[in-house]
Amino acid sequence: MGSELTASVLLVEDSETLAATYQAYLSKENLKLARVATGGAAIEFLSKQSPQVMLLDLNLPDMGGMQVLEWMVERSLPTSVIIITAYGSVDIAVDSMRLGVVDFIEKPFDASRLKVTVNNALNLHKLKSLVENYQADAGRDSFHGFIGSSLAMQNVYRMIEAVAPSKATVFITGESGTGKEVCAEAIHKQGTRSDKPFVAINCGAIPKDLMESEIFGHVKGAFTGASSMRAGAASQAHGGTLFLDEIGEMDMELQTKLLRFVQTGRFQKVGGSQEEQVDVRFLCATNRDPWEEVQAGRFREDLYYRLYVVPIHLPPLRERGLDVPGIAQKFLRRYAKEEGKQFRRFSSLTATVMSNYDWPGNVRQLQNVIRNICVLHDGKEVLASQLPPPINQLVPEGAIGKDGRHPEEVVTEEQTDTGLNGVSQYQIQPLWITEKEAIEHAIDHCDGNIPKAAELLDVSPSTIYRKKQSWEEAEAS
Repeated sequence: MGSELTASVLLVEDSETLAATYQAYLSKENLKLARVATGGAAIEFLSKQSPQVMLLDLNLPDMGGMQVLEWMVERSLPTSVIIITAYGSVDIAVDSMRLGVVDFIEKPFDASRLKVTVNNALNLHKLKSLVENYQADAGRDSFHGFIGSSLAMQNVYRMIEAVAPSKATVFITGESGTGKEVCAEAIHKQGTRSDKPFVAINCGAIPKDLMESEIFGHVKGAFTGASSMRAGAASQAHGGTLFLDEIGEMDMELQTKLLRFVQTGRFQKVGGSQEEQVDVRFLCATNRDPWEEVQAGRFREDLYYRLYVVPIHLPPLRERGLDVPGIAQKFLRRYAKEEGKQFRRFSSLTATVMSNYDWPGNVRQLQNVIRNICVLHDGKEVLASQLPPPINQLVPEGAIGKDGRHPEEVVTEEQTDTGLNGVSQYQIQPLWITEKEAIEHAIDHCDGNIPKAAELLDVSPSTIYRKKQSWEEAEAS
């Protein structure tokens, strides 16, 4: 079948002769073929395992094949079904297709027809599985400290998951404020070293003459002020992860020593004569283009090739679609609680202005803006008039009245809380929060029974479990 893994197929056929014929037709295919003779036996088989494809005869001795199919549909089994019958008709074909049958084959047929039909069904099953897995990933609105469900962030999440179990060096790039350290911590937490130290050094925040000591440590008397021996980040990260942020700021001489450390895992403390050996995983980041830094002579080419094993690029906030409202809402809840303020949401005008802003400082700038608002203002709703410069320059001229509200934002307290028919028309909030509230309401309604809640919401229980885990991780971060 062209697949590395053996595909599983169930044949439901009561005729011994025909069953033997079909098994012979498929004998040279890369298949694990099981066979049962009755509808009851098929249901019993399917209750224990789900083959990728099922060849189902409609005329069975104990029940009709359509009954088996209806039983499968009620339980949303993922098996792709091919109907086999000698009593074919347009009506039967249409009815079976409505129940999700992928193909309809009428007796008699030759080996070639059966092989092609089974091949097509297996390929379709594989494609459906890929789509479902992609949709499941696309549903993640948070991941190890990140908030966002945009396609750009789903790609980042998948890259982190793929590279985390490895010891390969990861080079994280992205504009300032995009979350490079959050990414590094996510790789550490997702990997096999999560119970070991994660040590971060910002190469741009430490004076160059102290950087070597920060990384490798120093012995007593190594330089003025070195009154005692000090372990550096390399020793502290033993067994875990060493993250070198803004590595492009490191001077060339120290880059040479770092190259040897990355290659061998060995180093000497400043002023020391003995070598130490440590086991660390290297992660590094820069807000510059590392290859341009190499071409400009500011970064060693050999160090670049040693570190640039797996690159992960973090997209700027302006390229993350509708992620802004969700991130802003998280910061609003956090800082309103810290400052003892009432803020619960953003007005529609505020949300529109924030979504249209380019955020050159990315998530860090958004974080600072929300903190500014929570420190200087109060209320249940963040108004456009409370936005600080330069974001407030996007507020349309004349859109804010003397009371600081847009005319459409002038509502009574009662309307704000309940709105018409008990539902506020002004409580516009990010879609993921609405989804969270709906799922939590369904779980409460079902007394904590998640499979039952999933059935009411028309989603799989795994979707609810995954989303609950992502919310809990976001709240813990």
